[in-house]
Amino acid sequence: MQATHWIAVAAGGALGAVLRAFIYELFVLTRNPHLHHYPTLTVNLVGSVIMGVCWYLLVEKAMLPPAWKIFVMTGFLGALTTFSTFSLDLMRLLQSDQLLTALAYGVGSVLLCLLGTWLGYQGIRWAL
Repeated sequence: MQATHWIAVAAGGALGAVLRAFIYELFVLTRNPHLHHYPTLTVNLVGSVIMGVCWYLLVEKAMLPPAWKIFVMTGFLGALTTFSTFSLDLMRLLQSDQLLTALAYGVGSVLLCLLGTWLGYQGIRWAL
């Protein structure tokens, strides 16, 4: 990989991490411990929509140089979204015997993020 690609990943990752921290802080401000899993769902859903848009624009239509794909899809979205935190949130719900909430969160996250990716892809495809 070229040096510019490494810089693109790092810069995108920094921005994605900052946005993720900001979203988590918004939920912390509610001071409701029962909302611990919502920031993860939020970043994963937002990231899924952005991923759908970027796949269409950056991969299928190649509307920007390859470095933009690496910046957004690898760096930014790699730092913004997270499967490991999703897994931890799900485990915490299961450990606290919130089985229905855990089931709704697990299935809902997967379905919503899949729908988000599809909507992002179809939306930008339709708009262009």
